[in-house]
Amino acid sequence: LIEENKFPASKRTAIQCCENLFAQSQDFKMAYLLIAVTMLHLITLAMLFIATMEKSWWMWDSTETSDLWYNCRFENSTGTWLCATTKETEWLQAVQVLIVISVVFSSVSFLVFLGQLFTMSKGGLFYFTGLCQVFAGLTAFSAALIYTLHNKEILPDSESPTSGNFGYCLILAWVCVPLLLCSGVMYIHLRKKE
Repeated sequence: LIEENKFPASKRTAIQCCENLFAQSQDFKMAYLLIAVTMLHLITLAMLFIATMEKSWWMWDSTETSDLWYNCRFENSTGTWLCATTKETEWLQAVQVLIVISVVFSSVSFLVFLGQLFTMSKGGLFYFTGLCQVFAGLTAFSAALIYTLHNKEILPDSESPTSGNFGYCLILAWVCVPLLLCSGVMYIHLRKKE
């Protein structure tokens, strides 16, 4: 980059020093970006697991909840939760399948990212990882949207959906959607450095 005859030796040294500092600052930025993307992915994956497995997609009160797999009622006399399998409907099955696919794609995305981190050549982009994350975000969006719009058909007939409210698991699923899409776009633009 530096022509030998154009600058004296002292200026060439100063320019080389500035170029080295710039390269090091770029490396630090990429390292911070890599750490941020990895943490975002792990936090989103944990939230997605919680949203899938916990029992609070719909709550009637503090003693009765419904999730994707069970309807549970707290029994005061015994101090335990009594759970029965949720009545299967087409809408509920769609939500179950979509949220599980979202978890699978986000998990596969993380494993592929780790593999690419150690095997990809310098300058490579994480396209496959990013596309898996974006697909996980779209499937989580579909699952949360279906549950939000069709909760009357999904919830058990014995309870009135108007007397309850959405639980924190559905809210977590909605929060995961933009996080999954953001991390997917970040992976697509992330370039591997040495």
